[in-house]
Amino acid sequence: MRNARLELIGLLACTCLAWAPAGAARAQTSVAEISSFKVERAGDAIVLSANVQFELSTAVQDALLKGVAMIFVAEADILRERWYWTNKKVVHAERHMRLAYQPLTRRWRLNVASGHITNAGLGLALNQNFEALPDALAAIQRLSRWKIANVADLDLEQRHLVEFRFGLDVFQLPRPLQIGTLGQTDWDISASLRQPLVLEAVQ
Repeated sequence: MRNARLELIGLLACTCLAWAPAGAARAQTSVAEISSFKVERAGDAIVLSANVQFELSTAVQDALLKGVAMIFVAEADILRERWYWTNKKVVHAERHMRLAYQPLTRRWRLNVASGHITNAGLGLALNQNFEALPDALAAIQRLSRWKIANVADLDLEQRHLVEFRFGLDVFQLPRPLQIGTLGQTDWDISASLRQPLVLEAVQ
């Protein structure tokens, strides 16, 4: 009896080890990482450049190929530090990026706007077409000299912090799909950072 129990424990341990790498791989498919980040002064503007690295899970890719658009959102806040109270938000900027697959042309379409993108408002967005998904993702992952504020918005005599957030906005998915994504790590694509604001002139 004891030998049978030990064999059963050994079998379960082997099963767990066999499944562990696959499970870890599935969990890592949606992990996002900010590989580079910089905020600079360009004349009278404050611009942000960043690279966010991530891979789409199989679930997200399948939904895209079935015609479900994915919307990624980049947000930037500038906060004025206050020792006597909570920090004050003085700047907020957003960039919404809608990625969709077009079956008829087998191309990928990316719409970029400073606010929520709706079917009625696509004309207000910057539109790009790509032959391959990796090219479209590269455009989403790379933010180059995105204007987030004017220098006049800040009191440069004060100390400030910059907060940056990036992620897949599952709340803009169709309602049935929103419910299906609850608790699913495959749909959790997000990254953020917070650091002191040090403005350097753009070279």
